[in-house]
This record gives sequence, C-alpha cells and structure tokens, in this order.
Amino acid sequence: MKEFFSHIRGAVVSTLVLAVVCCGLYPLIVFGVSQTLFRDKANGSLITGADGSVRGSKLLGQAFSDPKYFHPRPSVAGNGYDATSSGGSNLGPTSRKLDEAIKERIAAYRAENSLSETDSVPADAVTASGSGLDPEITLRNAELQIARVAKSRGLSEDKIRELVQKNTDGRDLGVFGDPGVNVLQLNVALDQQH
Repeated sequence: MKEFFSHIRGAVVSTLVLAVVCCGLYPLIVFGVSQTLFRDKANGSLITGADGSVRGSKLLGQAFSDPKYFHPRPSVAGNGYDATSSGGSNLGPTSRKLDEAIKERIAAYRAENSLSETDSVPADAVTASGSGLDPEITLRNAELQIARVAKSRGLSEDKIRELVQKNTDGRDLGVFGDPGVNVLQLNVALDQQH
C-alpha cells in the first residue's frame, strides 16, 4: 500500500511540474521572445490609418468597391473576406457555375477599368484564392486599375504608380513567388495623400 501511494505522489508531482513548465513558463517565454523580436507580427501585422486607428491586418484582405480604391481579389469567404468563413468555393474547372461567375467578373472588371473586349484580364482579378482572404493582388492587376483610381481621386497616374511600387512586396528570399501588391496598405497610403 505504501508503494502505491509513493507512485501516486510521484505522478501528481510530475503532473504539477509539467503543468507549470508547459502551461506557464514555456508560453511566457514564447510570448516574451515574440513581443521582443517580432512585435509587429506577433500582434497581427496591423495597419493603421493617418489618424492612428487600426484599419486592418496586412495578412487579411478586405472588400473595396469604391472606384477611388484598388479592388482586391474576389472572395467567397462568407459575405466576402469573413475570416470566420475562410475557404474556397470548392467549384472545379468543369463547374458551369464557376465558369459563369468568372465570365461575369471579367465583364465587370473590363467595364470598371475601361478595358476593351480584347484586353486580357489577370486571373487574380476574377478568381478567388483558396482561403478567400488573400490580401494581395498581382502587379499587373494593380497596373490595370491605376487609371481608374487616378481619375477618381484627381491624382496623376505617375503618383498612383509610385504608390503601387512602394506597396509592392518582392519575391520571398528574392527568388520564390511573384511580387504582390497589398491592397489594404495601398488604399491606406492613397487615403493619406489628401
């Protein structure tokens, strides 16, 4: 019986020590390191406006439909960019519904950006990302929107092009992926121009 209670005591002490280390010390150390070395990323990569208010996260897309703003990729996450409903449409390449949606999006994109019927439209302008929350568009997509945004804001296309370049993220490690334009960052920068 004495040996039984000795094993129980050992198990309880081990459980308490592991609980303190794994549930207390380790999370505090990780929190401290992340706040010290990666403060912006640890706090959600938040983007603030000129007035200091939080406008969103660099990591999550937002819906913009006003002509004076750059428009993001389409989203099928909930009612559009709903992080609680992240996900794709699950429609495949043979889906008639997806084909019709893309055709409608192409027509709308050409109309809002004053493109001709023969101008090509970037794929990211008419297809949603897998998560539905993609914060970036391709550089080509942004370039096609410059004229509309410049006209709506009464700014020169060169000024808008300069802002696009400033808000373009390069390739990862200089070689992986394609450059992308963060739509929220770019639109906040546009609002700060006035």
